[in-house]
Amino acid sequence: MRIVVALGGNALLRRGEPLTAENQRANVRNAAQALAGLIADGHSLIVTHGNGPQVGLLALQAAAGPADGSYPLDVLGAESEGMIGYLIEQELGALAQDRLIATLLTQVRVAPDDPAFGRPTKPIGPVYDEATARRLAAERGWQVAPDGNAWRRVVASPRPLEIMEARVIALLVEHGVLVICAGGGGIPVVERADGSLMGVEAVIDKDFASALLARQLGADMLLLLTDVDAVYADFGTPAARPILQMNPVDISAGSFPAGSMGPKIAAAADFAAQTGKPAAIGRLADALAIVHRERGTWIEV
Repeated sequence: MRIVVALGGNALLRRGEPLTAENQRANVRNAAQALAGLIADGHSLIVTHGNGPQVGLLALQAAAGPADGSYPLDVLGAESEGMIGYLIEQELGALAQDRLIATLLTQVRVAPDDPAFGRPTKPIGPVYDEATARRLAAERGWQVAPDGNAWRRVVASPRPLEIMEARVIALLVEHGVLVICAGGGGIPVVERADGSLMGVEAVIDKDFASALLARQLGADMLLLLTDVDAVYADFGTPAARPILQMNPVDISAGSFPAGSMGPKIAAAADFAAQTGKPAAIGRLADALAIVHRERGTWIEV
């Protein structure tokens, strides 16, 4: 099958870990092993990934430097795509040496009047306690919001409308190249009146971008990998139970946390409903078992 595989942030940084190069490398190595299992099973992969912690760290580093050294989020997103893609490409290449692998910086068109620009919701960067988050927000002009038990900076997250490099990606895939692309949801751009593109200050949700990419490429399956083994009803309560199968018609993403499982379920449901093909959500280590319908949550009509 042709599968778009979206690696969650846990592929690069486990909860509570410092964002060091060594930790990222070790976690990417684990992710590469899961991807290699899918390749060995005969599947053609297009790999996407998150970048929330990384792009937030780059923004902090830029802010700590000279005043004229600050870069907007679209440029920092491009930097993180290259950095993370490099790690995935190198670690996966060591396990699948007979495969051609390429990382492609990916622009994703959004609407300039998307309401998300007025309602920042996408968490980026490290976590803080509430007092520190509010102090940094006052000092740096950030908007901050709760993220689980901690607080983080939040930025605009407009809906992706078009993967601008989709034809290039399709060409590479047709020639047997495993493409790593749309990292962090891709680089958000808007179209000018003359048809040229301009980056905007935002971070696109990786799961929605992955679902759009899967539709544009005619993928057979969308696979969203995270650090939870399945979608759970009543998650976090004694009544929690895994949901093995979901119909996109019956899903209300609003009943799941917006900061974690909600976007994944909404993106998977959109893909399944619009294409009639399956999407699945589950744990990174279970990737092959999920594809074989032995683990995870399947979302299909």
